Amino acid sequence: MSKSVEVTIEPDDNYPQQHQPDHDEDGVAVPWDSINPETLRNLISEFVTREWPDTEYSLETKIDQVLKQLRTGQAKIAFDLVSKTCNIIPSR
Repeated sequence: MSKSVEVTIEPDDNYPQQHQPDHDEDGVAVPWDSINPETLRNLISEFVTREWPDTEYSLETKIDQVLKQLRTGQAKIAFDLVSKTCNIIPSR
């Protein structure tokens, strides 16, 4: 029997400063379905390992949950033009 976990992507005012850009994000939304599936999986994997400490949930469970949020429009992928990095952020 598999466990289900609901991972909610929300802004965090207490997030450590080293992870917050020192500029306003000047970027573009990247449609998740336009990204190569292996690349998308790697991007989500990097995101969940960076954003969430170890929990009882597996990496696969976290990846599946973020992918679900991308598919439903709860989250989106943004490419920051200043830092030239991608991030997964809540949709507004």
